[in-house]
Amino acid sequence: MRAYSNWQWHLGEIFVKINGETHYLWRAVDHEGEVLESYVTKRRDRKAALKFLRKSMKRYGNPEVIVTDKLRSYGAAMKDIGNVTKQEPGRWLNNRAENSRLPFRRRELAMLRFRQMRCLQKFASVHSSAHNHFNLERHLY
Repeated sequence: MRAYSNWQWHLGEIFVKINGETHYLWRAVDHEGEVLESYVTKRRDRKAALKFLRKSMKRYGNPEVIVTDKLRSYGAAMKDIGNVTKQEPGRWLNNRAENSRLPFRRRELAMLRFRQMRCLQKFASVHSSAHNHFNLERHLY
């Protein structure tokens, strides 16, 4: 079992179209650029953010710092969990999460979009684990 670093997480969401309908792929990335968790929802509200945060924290533990964009649903979800002091919202602080989506977008374009939410969820989890394994830019210490 791999020990995950809980120093700093970067959270972000991606807009993805499935059969012409907008869905959201929530992603948690650690400070090294490794994708920890991905979760697909139809909405981008407090309830979805809360479910994503709980799922991530249950699997990987509590991080010391959570970097987010200024989406208000993150703040509401953090308030429910009790991690308001750990949140660092900022405009440019979240570039780690925003840049981690680029390989995902390239692969998505090659596949010519997704047909179902389940296919997107499976693809996101498999792609992130393969990308984490072969990512040469991460620090190995």
